[in-house]
Amino acid sequence: EVQLVESGGALVQPGGSLRLSCAASGFSFSSYTMSWVRQAPGKGLEWVSRINSGGGSTIYADSVKGRFTISRDNAKNSLYLQIDSLKPEDTAVYYCAKSDDPSYSIYFDYWGQGTQVTVSS
Repeated sequence: EVQLVESGGALVQPGGSLRLSCAASGFSFSSYTMSWVRQAPGKGLEWVSRINSGGGSTIYADSVKGRFTISRDNAKNSLYLQIDSLKPEDTAVYYCAKSDDPSYSIYFDYWGQGTQVTVSS
């Protein structure tokens, strides 16, 4: 079965950094575009970033551009999100999500359980 497991979330101070990881299994990881999506307490989902199957194309939400870096290691079936200059508004549960199709993806068909990031002084 498809499985996505996030890790790396923690309580950090504003201005700090974190590196989130997502371990994938149960599908051909290197064939799929992957994304990070987050949900702040009491709010809806916010798409954060995506990376294409080969890792050469990345896109970021305006709210995180310049501070977040998405990457992947296809040999390890892993997705990463490097977060720098953390702000309190970055507090959220962060999910990795798999696109539905290798070539014509239009939605996320699988999501991980999420990892909590809390930014507070």
